[in-house]
Amino acid sequence: MTMQTKSADVVACRQARKTYGSGEATVVAVDRVSADFAAGEFTAVMGPSGSGKTTLLHLLAGLDTPTEGSVSIAGIPLAGLDDRALTDLRRDHVGFIFQAFNLLPTLTAEQNIVLPLRLAGRRVDTARLRAVTEQLRIADRLRHRPAQLSGGQQQRVAVARALLARPSVVFADEPTGALDIATGRGLLAGLRDAARRDGQTIIMVTHDPGAATYADRVLVLADGAIRDELHAPSREAILAATATATATATATAVRP
Repeated sequence: MTMQTKSADVVACRQARKTYGSGEATVVAVDRVSADFAAGEFTAVMGPSGSGKTTLLHLLAGLDTPTEGSVSIAGIPLAGLDDRALTDLRRDHVGFIFQAFNLLPTLTAEQNIVLPLRLAGRRVDTARLRAVTEQLRIADRLRHRPAQLSGGQQQRVAVARALLARPSVVFADEPTGALDIATGRGLLAGLRDAARRDGQTIIMVTHDPGAATYADRVLVLADGAIRDELHAPSREAILAATATATATATATAVRP
């Protein structure tokens, strides 16, 4: 399935394919995916375990390189960029939120949040810092170190770090996987607000259909390919689409 091209696309891939191994041992993780992700759009990527959703996220974020096809961020093709150019592109346009919080234990919450800007030699917008941390309900925890924070608070610190610099796109890999329901829903609302209010593109991998309902659209993967695209779907619609895509892929998949 090929997504329709939209104006102001921040991330795009064309016929992206990722394989591992060779010959009869070849494993296709992502199978010729073409998709566009517009400015201010919140997209959830879903699929069963082994469907290729995390691999696709890594390709889109430039953390991995497609075997075939192309990926671009902010109109810049990733193919051919050296490590320095790719690092600069991520610094200027990309934020990351992973299930592992990746906070430095010796730094306070505030120091962790502003660290990427400090490393890049960029000024910290204190008004923006205050707004983001208040929205995420951690403004009163900024002087605490990670060990003094709950898991939910640590994850919200990681989210604040990703959002602070207003990156063009934020990639989130199972951001609510380690959180309780109430904390997870608050985090998802914050991501949705970032897309709507600040025009940031959010691309989130999740296995949770409840989490996916916060997105503007859901891409359903199975066997490395996009099998369905849903807009503003209900939890029931997501469950049905995921079940159908998985059954269809299992019946029709052809391995090289």
